[in-house]
Amino acid sequence: MTTNSDPSPVPSWLRFVLKSDRAGSAWFVGSGFFLAPLLLLVNPWPTLTVAVWVLVGLSGLWLGLLGVAMATGLAMVLRSNTEIPEDYWRSIVNY
Repeated sequence: MTTNSDPSPVPSWLRFVLKSDRAGSAWFVGSGFFLAPLLLLVNPWPTLTVAVWVLVGLSGLWLGLLGVAMATGLAMVLRSNTEIPEDYWRSIVNY
């Protein structure tokens, strides 16, 4: 029987969630500057206008779900009474 003497306090999926949330938030905020001009362009076509709003809504929903997953993962780490190492954060932020 093999035991892991140094189990990672961080869930394996949390890195993906943190990176996706960071990239998705940057994309969402950046694309927000182009939303008003885009809506002006597609205003004559109601179906296209609805499609743009659906895309914005789905993107916001995805970011919200990532936020819930991020809070869950970080709560799991806090509950295990451990600290996330500095190297872990540096690998996500890429200073």
